[in-house]
Order: sequence, then C-alpha cells, then structure tokens
Amino acid sequence: MKTQKHHMEGLIALLLFGVFAVCLMTVLLTGANAYRSLTDRDQTAYDRRVCAQYLAARVRQADRLDGVAVQPFGDGDALVLIEDIDGYSYATYVYLSDGYLMELFCALDSGLTPDAGEKIMPAKGLSLNLDGRRLDVGLTAPDGALTELTLSLRSGEEVAA
Repeated sequence: MKTQKHHMEGLIALLLFGVFAVCLMTVLLTGANAYRSLTDRDQTAYDRRVCAQYLAARVRQADRLDGVAVQPFGDGDALVLIEDIDGYSYATYVYLSDGYLMELFCALDSGLTPDAGEKIMPAKGLSLNLDGRRLDVGLTAPDGALTELTLSLRSGEEVAA
C-alpha cells in the first residue's frame, strides 16, 4: 500500500511538473512572438522615418536658388539637387528604380542612366511635385505604407533681421 502511495505521489509530482513546463513554454513562445512582431513594426516605422529624414536633409542641403528640381529620369520623376563646384555643375538624382530608392551623383549633363545609381533603401513608389517653393514627396514603403512629406524651399527668401 505504501509503495502504491509513493508511486501516486511521484506521478502527481511528475504531472504537476509537466503542466508547469507546458505553461512556461506557452508563456515564453507568446512573449517571443510578441517581441518579434513589435521589433518588426518598429523596424518598418524606423525605415520610413529614416527615408523621410534622408529626403528632407538632402533637399535642405541643396536649398539654394535653382538648386532643387523635379525632372523625368528613367521610368519616373527624380528629385534633382544641383550644385556648382569650381565652375562645374553637378547633380544628385534621387529616384526610384527596380524597387529601390536610388541616388546618383554626376555631372549635370552626363547622360548616365538610372542603373548607375547607388541603392539607398527598398521602396515601392515615389511621387514628387514641385510647385513654386513647395515640394511634396510621397514615398511608398515595400509594405505599401505611404509616407508623405511637404517641404518649403527657403532659397531666395530674405533673412529676418
């Protein structure tokens, strides 16, 4: 009778340990999935912010009289940032090609094609509209999320006293 009671106690202890182990694994797997989804969401938001900040910084760097333009380039429009260095005109083209936001720095009339640029980050779409001193940019991320950015070009404005 005592051996049967010891076997029962051992079986109950083993059963309780098994239930505890299953509960522990469930909590760990749920936490891991929640962590993974949060980091994926944060990475996507970070990529969108970085891309918008990159475009805003590039435009602000080139914001001088006739320094920012939108022109056809490849399959769509490109943001063209023009600068003069030692009497020569150079342009930085920011455009979309083959699913990537691309950048190409070259002489203004070099005749280079879009495949000569450097990949910046994945993107699904890029829309550009320059209306006077207002630049509207729409960037579609690979997941389809649209980030819109409106920049006011300050070149040519008087300096406040």
